[in-house]
Amino acid sequence: MNSDTTVNLQQMACARIPTRYGEFQLCLYRSDWDAKDHLALTLGDVTAPGEVLVRVHSECFTGDVLGSRRCDCGEQLEQALQRIAATGRGVLIYLRQEGRGIGLLDKLRAYNLQDAGYDTVDANLMLGHQPDSRDYTVAAHILRFLQVPQVRLLTNNPAKLEGLRQLGIDVVARDPLQVPPNAENAGYLAAKARRMRHLLTLADDLPAAPGRVAPQPAHPYVTLSYAQSLDGAISLRRGQPTALSGPQALAMTHQLRAEHDAILVGIGTVLADDPRLTVRLVSGPDPQPVVVDSQLRLPPTARLLQNPRPPWIATTAAADPGREATLTAAGARILRLPGTAGQVNLPALLHRLHELGISRLMVEGGATIINNFLAARLVDHLVVTVTPALLGGLPAVHNLGPAGTALPRLHQPHYQQLGRDLIVSGDVVWEA
Repeated sequence: MNSDTTVNLQQMACARIPTRYGEFQLCLYRSDWDAKDHLALTLGDVTAPGEVLVRVHSECFTGDVLGSRRCDCGEQLEQALQRIAATGRGVLIYLRQEGRGIGLLDKLRAYNLQDAGYDTVDANLMLGHQPDSRDYTVAAHILRFLQVPQVRLLTNNPAKLEGLRQLGIDVVARDPLQVPPNAENAGYLAAKARRMRHLLTLADDLPAAPGRVAPQPAHPYVTLSYAQSLDGAISLRRGQPTALSGPQALAMTHQLRAEHDAILVGIGTVLADDPRLTVRLVSGPDPQPVVVDSQLRLPPTARLLQNPRPPWIATTAAADPGREATLTAAGARILRLPGTAGQVNLPALLHRLHELGISRLMVEGGATIINNFLAARLVDHLVVTVTPALLGGLPAVHNLGPAGTALPRLHQPHYQQLGRDLIVSGDVVWEA
């Protein structure tokens, strides 16, 4: 949202709140933005010129109230109040967006997924949410209502700082708010630093939870994403790229790319489209490109070889060593893997990617790759853009196996219209 967003904000009531850190003023705000009640604790004159120490804290029942050690939220809340009190003036805004915006129910479900070996980002995605669904529009309007001139923000999250600035708040500085990790939240903090850009200083030897070792997934979490026409075609014919997605859906695809560690396509897609596989339409990091190329047909002039992150090329043991030398000299990394009938063994490839540190993999196609991943039951999440047109061309999904083979279905599918396109997404459930 930008600073012109219209939000009707009402200050419903205020009261004096004496705490062990000092005497604050607590006000409850209600807006038509999200139909929730949000809170602000203020100390001292926050309208006077100069920087005001501000903490924008999202609700965490388990951490703030129960003192759960699975996160750092409760300790951050206490530390923020202590530092505001020590400064003599400041604001703590308490936003009612539990679990980074997914709510308490799915937060508990995400905890169970984390106990099964997935990190906090993957757990949210597996439940159909973004890694961080929080919104700071109401916080910005509360700060304007309070007439805070300049903000010195207590946070480790650059997205929070960027979000407030985009909403027109004058954030002049950032103060870190880090608490020591414990055995229960060490992995959670590491995932936030590695995958969500949180500015945390963590030791290499983080503590491990005693008496419990969570099982680790055997391969990356796989998101299959592609665009198709109403009649299920992804192009007019094989080898001929066809633009299907509108601009909003394309931006969504680039956002998906930024949320994954790697992006995988088949050599047919590279030869037809010469893609870059980078993140350009939104802000975010580029994923690691991976090309399935059993015969090493990737041209040395491919744009992928000009990327800041040169591609990894998955091939078979029978691939030409001369071609390998040429592509290696151009910057590519060759991954030789077992093959069947001249094709790269996909489970072996996923295992290798997992060993190389890839925990989230986005698969974009083309048709052969889409069908091979589905036929091998290697897809965890599906995102399909459906454009309102009939193409009569190459189908995205055709024969997945012998007659009677069970096809996947989506668990709790989500539907979203972006411009002219319909986005259908959900976790893949494989029937017995």
